[in-house]
Amino acid sequence: MAPTSSTALVELNNVSFGYGERRILDGISLTVPRGKVTALMGASGGGKTTVLRLIGGQYRAQGGQVLLHGAPGEGASQDITRMNTAELYAARRRMGMLFQFGALFTDLSVFDNVAFPLREHTELPEALIRDIVLMKLNAVGLRGARDLMPSEVSGGMARRVALARAIALDPELVMYDEPFAGLDPISLGTAARLIRQLNDAMGLTSIVVSHDLEETFHIADQVIILANGKIAAQGTPQEVRDSVDPLVHQFVNALPEGPVRFHYPAAPVDADFSVGAPS
Repeated sequence: MAPTSSTALVELNNVSFGYGERRILDGISLTVPRGKVTALMGASGGGKTTVLRLIGGQYRAQGGQVLLHGAPGEGASQDITRMNTAELYAARRRMGMLFQFGALFTDLSVFDNVAFPLREHTELPEALIRDIVLMKLNAVGLRGARDLMPSEVSGGMARRVALARAIALDPELVMYDEPFAGLDPISLGTAARLIRQLNDAMGLTSIVVSHDLEETFHIADQVIILANGKIAAQGTPQEVRDSVDPLVHQFVNALPEGPVRFHYPAAPVDADFSVGAPS
């Protein structure tokens, strides 16, 4: 059954994007269902973060549509690739973003980092901002760390502060770019559990870009594997695990050899190392 605006929040239809002659995405189509956690996975350089940037309007698709649907029964769908600046800012109010390694403002306290989007995009009184910030910090277990500076918190705590900031404006969609990178097992498990719990408790829609197979498969409703500019596999975590596609099999089983080769294409070894070979 084709997805509709009532079941999908974001849709990419035949989207293409590249840098010069290098094609990153080659006519991909995918759906991000409302209220679910969608994982974007695949080898490095496969276009996962590019998809997030297309949805956020940082990049403009060179072909196809990136659709952001309105609430069910309310408002028309909008093509992010065709939005003007004012429309794009309004669309971004519906989104939250957790960047790699948190990207906290180092000269602002934990409290002020979370308060930043509220002060930037609303005219709420400070008393109300304070209550909202403390609620968001409490949701990620860090209300007691509100007066600390980013340099005084661990990597895992910094990621949770960034998550509190990402949900400060009560977005419909939260995008996570490598939320587990560099975390110890305890912090990683905590971050994964928070993504799932907040998604369900707040009625969010989440897109998670990650290379951590086990934790991501544990929290995701849908997994999409990108490879060579195309979608190599799409389905539930178990359906992706069961895929017979050689590239997907190599990826989910962490095999050193397969369609993704260890050696970059090069001349034969004896040609490179023989006497008199060109330097």
